[in-house]
Amino acid sequence: MGGASSPKSLSDSLRQALQQREAKSSRRKLTVLPSSSVDFSSNDFLSLSTSPVFRARFLEHLQQAPPLYPFASGGSRLLDGNSAYAEELEDFIATFHNSPGGLLFNSGFDANVGVLSTIPQPGDLIVYDELIHASAYEGMRLSRAGKRVKFSHSSPESLEAALQSEVSADALIQDGRRNVFIVIESVYSMDGDVAPIREFIEVVDRLLPQNNGYFIVDEAHATGVFGPRGAGVVQELGVEDRMFIRTHTFGKALASHGAIVLCSPETRDYLVNYARTLIYTTALGFPFLASIRTAYELLVEGETEQLQRKLGELILDFRSRLEDLSSWGSTTFEVDHFTSSPIFSLRSRVPRQLASACQQEGYIVRAIMPPTVPAGKERVRVCLHSGNSVEEIDGLIETIETWLHQSEKKAARL
Repeated sequence: MGGASSPKSLSDSLRQALQQREAKSSRRKLTVLPSSSVDFSSNDFLSLSTSPVFRARFLEHLQQAPPLYPFASGGSRLLDGNSAYAEELEDFIATFHNSPGGLLFNSGFDANVGVLSTIPQPGDLIVYDELIHASAYEGMRLSRAGKRVKFSHSSPESLEAALQSEVSADALIQDGRRNVFIVIESVYSMDGDVAPIREFIEVVDRLLPQNNGYFIVDEAHATGVFGPRGAGVVQELGVEDRMFIRTHTFGKALASHGAIVLCSPETRDYLVNYARTLIYTTALGFPFLASIRTAYELLVEGETEQLQRKLGELILDFRSRLEDLSSWGSTTFEVDHFTSSPIFSLRSRVPRQLASACQQEGYIVRAIMPPTVPAGKERVRVCLHSGNSVEEIDGLIETIETWLHQSEKKAARL
C-alpha cells in the first residue's frame, strides 16, 4: 500500500520559492561592496555621505548636546520619543520648503504607507501613476479608499481619461462630496524622469472644478538635487500651494535617514492620531535628527549649490559621451535619460552581463530586473554623484565601450 506523502515543511516551501526566483533570474541577494570600488549606483547624489564639511558639522551638533543628553529616543513620539529638537527640526524643514507644517517619519516607506493608508476616506478615489514606488502601493492596499485607478506613466492624457471616466460615473465626486487623490512622484527612481506636474494640475482643475482633487507627491529623488538650493521640483515650479502633501526623504542626496511629510497643521494632527507607521514605532534618535539638521542647514545656507552645479556638469558630459555609444549596429544598447537628472537607464537585452563587466573593472552599477521594473524594461541603472571625477566617468565609458566591442564580435561569429 502506498502511504500518503508527507506534508511539505515550511523550509521546503521557502526553499522552493527561492528556487523559483533563481530560475527566473530574480532572486535578490545582499552584497558588500569593495572599498576600492567606484560608486555609480547609490542615491548619494551630492556625495554628502563622504563630505568633510557635512561630517564636521554633524559631529559639531553631536558635541553640542548637553551631558547625559539621550542619543536614543526611548519610544514612539506619542510616548517618550518626542523632543523639542524634533519639533524645531520639523518647523525648520517646513519653512525651507514653504510649507505650513511637517511631520517626521522614520523612512520614506513609512511616510508613504502612513499617508496613503489613512488620509483617503471611505468612498474616495485614488488615481495613481503606474510607476509609483512600492511603498505607495502598500499604502493604497491598506487604504479605505473606495477605488484605485492607475494611469499611464507621466501621461496627462491618460490621467485625463482615467479621471473623466470616474468623474462621469460618480455624482458624489462631481458635486465634491467625495475626494480624489492624485498620487505621483516628482522624479522617478528607475528612469530618473520628471513628472509633468503643471500639465497634471491643468487636467485636475478642468475636471474637478469643485476643488476636491488633492495631489500627493513623493519628492524623494528630487530632494537636494532639483529646485532652488535642492528644495525639489514642486518649488522649482512654484506650485507648493497646489500640493496637498509632499514627501521629502533624507536617505538619498541628504546622506541621512528618515523622511518628512509636508502638509497643513490639520493634516499633521490627523496623521499623528491615525498613521500607524508613526504611532507604533520608535522615534528617530538624536544622532539621526542631528544628521538631518546638518543636511538642511547646508541646503538653507546654499552650501550644496556648488555640488548641484558640479553634478549638473557631470550629467551633461556623461550624457554626451553615452550618445556616442548608442548607435551600435547589431548590439541593442539604448540610453534613456531625462535632462538634468543624475539617473541614467542603459537598456540592453543582457543587462546582467553589462553590469558584471562594469563591476569587474571596479565600477559599481546595478542590473535592474523584474519585478522592480516591468518585464521588457530591464536595464542597467547608473547614478552620477557630485563626487565622481571626470577620470572615473572616462573609465566607466571605456568599460562600456569595450563591452560593446566584445558583444559585436560575439554577434558577428553567430
